[in-house]
Amino acid sequence: MHLVIIVGSHRTGSESSRVGSFVAATVGRIDPATTVDTIDLAANPLPLWDESVWQPDGALASLWKPFRDRLRAADAFVVVTPEWAGTVPPALKNLLLLAGPKEVGHKPGLIVAVSSGRGGSYPVSELRTGGTKNNRLLWIPEQVLVQDVGDMLRGDTPAGERDDWIRRRIEFALRILLAYGSALQPIRRSGLTDHPDFPYGM
Repeated sequence: MHLVIIVGSHRTGSESSRVGSFVAATVGRIDPATTVDTIDLAANPLPLWDESVWQPDGALASLWKPFRDRLRAADAFVVVTPEWAGTVPPALKNLLLLAGPKEVGHKPGLIVAVSSGRGGSYPVSELRTGGTKNNRLLWIPEQVLVQDVGDMLRGDTPAGERDDWIRRRIEFALRILLAYGSALQPIRRSGLTDHPDFPYGM
């Protein structure tokens, strides 16, 4: 099993990046056989989507290729997103536009939303509503919302009941994600998902 963690914040040294590192460490603890790769969108490394991404010799396609190859290698995804003004960061939306079915299609994804206060629910709703019609990324039913993130997931010992609860919630959701990742591999190998007449979601 190969898991890719996508950290959606543009900021360097972000709380989202710290949460992504915690997720990676948790995966290593619960399933050492799973390999983990983290794509951190700090400093917004990808230009905005345009049609040139489909032109193999284009500048955007060249920049996208290393990300594309890493996504294609994945069996499952964790997407860590902060809430910026009630929405998902532009770099993360852009990555979901650039990613196609070969990268993320029919692969399970877990949403982990991050908030410095008691927000964070809007990005969950937004990601579930849009961004996956054409690329066919499959969000699993579970999600995680890390509120008051500055006080959570620091060190090896929980700092109170809420911190302990969110750690257990993350492990619970990750175990389910990895089970989905294993279960969906035969569906992709079957060839049923690669029908040329239906490249889009509807």
